[in-house]
Amino acid sequence: MPRQSISFTKPNDEWLKTQVDSKEYSSKSELVNDLIRQARKQQIEVNWIRAKLEKAEDNGFTSESKNDILAQSKSLLNG
Repeated sequence: MPRQSISFTKPNDEWLKTQVDSKEYSSKSELVNDLIRQARKQQIEVNWIRAKLEKAEDNGFTSESKNDILAQSKSLLNG
């Protein structure tokens, strides 16, 4: 795994230390990797919603019901 050196602001470093001290994560690296995974997943979800909105805008309306779109959104969020 590539090794990186990064700097944190004092409040962010203290928050990271608190998470590790509470045994929520075993290290800052584990926590940062988890945060990045969450951000990547969120970006996929945002891109999916954006694509749906663009498609609806381009076509005027979608043929899917609100419940269909909601079910698809929940499915994506729950992986």
